[in-house]
Amino acid sequence: VQLQASGGGLMQAGGSLRLSCVVSGRTFSNFGMGWFRQAPGKEREFVAAINWSGGSTLYADSVKGRFTISRDNAKNTVFLQVNSLKPEDTARYYCAAPHTAGAATRSEVFSYWGQGTLVTVSS
Repeated sequence: VQLQASGGGLMQAGGSLRLSCVVSGRTFSNFGMGWFRQAPGKEREFVAAINWSGGSTLYADSVKGRFTISRDNAKNTVFLQVNSLKPEDTARYYCAAPHTAGAATRSEVFSYWGQGTLVTVSS
């Protein structure tokens, strides 16, 4: 299973980005997906998750109302729309694929990880 994330970049505070992650090597529509992030010097943290159909989503409190996770099962792709960016959103963002169909938040549930895409937010 391979996960290829893209869409990161250098943004000013208040800006928006759309992160994408294309998954290959498994039946994408059978499983949930998630996004995590790791800021310099900090531990990796959960950001958002979505179930197999897209009908159920979960978010970290720090991103609720600003980030939106979605998926296109026909394109084997999960997205993370990030709006109203803050400097504290600066991190490498990882997409991850769990071994479950539901929306999961615990990193140990996720079997596969992408290489990450870097988001840098300047004030």
